[in-house]
Amino acid sequence: MAETHKTKMLILGSGPAGLSAAIYGARAGLEPIVVQGLQPGGQLTITTDVENYPGFRDVIQGPWLMDEMQAQAEKVGTRFIFDTIVDVDFSRRPFRMTGDGGDVYEGDTLVIATGAQAKWLGLPGEEELSGKGVSACATCDGFFYRGKKVAVIGGGNTAVEEALYMTNHSDDVTLIHRRDSLRAEKILQERLFANPKISVLWNTNVERFVGGGEPVGLVGLDLVDTQTGAKSHLALDGAFVAIGHAPATEIFKGHLDLIDGGYIEVEPGTPKTKIPGLFACGDVMDHVYRQAVTAAGTGCMAALDAERFLAEQEFEQIAAE
Repeated sequence: MAETHKTKMLILGSGPAGLSAAIYGARAGLEPIVVQGLQPGGQLTITTDVENYPGFRDVIQGPWLMDEMQAQAEKVGTRFIFDTIVDVDFSRRPFRMTGDGGDVYEGDTLVIATGAQAKWLGLPGEEELSGKGVSACATCDGFFYRGKKVAVIGGGNTAVEEALYMTNHSDDVTLIHRRDSLRAEKILQERLFANPKISVLWNTNVERFVGGGEPVGLVGLDLVDTQTGAKSHLALDGAFVAIGHAPATEIFKGHLDLIDGGYIEVEPGTPKTKIPGLFACGDVMDHVYRQAVTAAGTGCMAALDAERFLAEQEFEQIAAE
């Protein structure tokens, strides 16, 4: 039988942003409810080695970090519910969402932390070699490829930025693009072409990610020329798929203002949307940094802003009486 769940702070999403919001919200006595969604714990649950999250001198595992964050949130009073939201109503407060089993969730404030997913090519070997030489985040994993030969696949801002970043670790970076010109901003292209560590393969598609060795890892890419059909093989140690990210905002279309790429629009420097009491944090609104630590930071901001919003509402209600 369907139930209705009510709370002062409703949180959708359970990655670093959502869990940080839950910790701060619970400590403020808001008794938050977290609706976990399709991937409890977010992208870090499919990330193995994490070396850049502050506070840990040694390598930690992504799933372990998310388990610890959830346990901390539960300890201070957060309630977790596994459900998938299929409908939303932001036209009035309390905000209302409906799960696929019929349960209804109502929140005096709402924190959206549904995250984003890297787009993948869907090619043979890509999934099998993910985390074993294939990555979608140079700033996350580039450190592991110091002094090695790497490639970045794509032609937009993300790809050029990833290629430029990788020159901090590698002297042999190849950008692979399926067309004869880049879509990236002009200034980024100028930096790319001026960097002697980067070479570009134009009119080239990747056909397969090739694994080998013991333990098995990426050893190269099978390529095809889009104009001549000629096939070739590029031996390398790491490949970064950089064809963009897709924020999980499909269900919010028509309910919230979205910017280019589908990210939720917020007031600059804050997690505040144009709807009072509704906040967005983490990768669902951040198309620039997309790091676990920045997501956690914006989750904290969302909870603090939600607490202030509720306090202001209470004060106005008292004043009106």
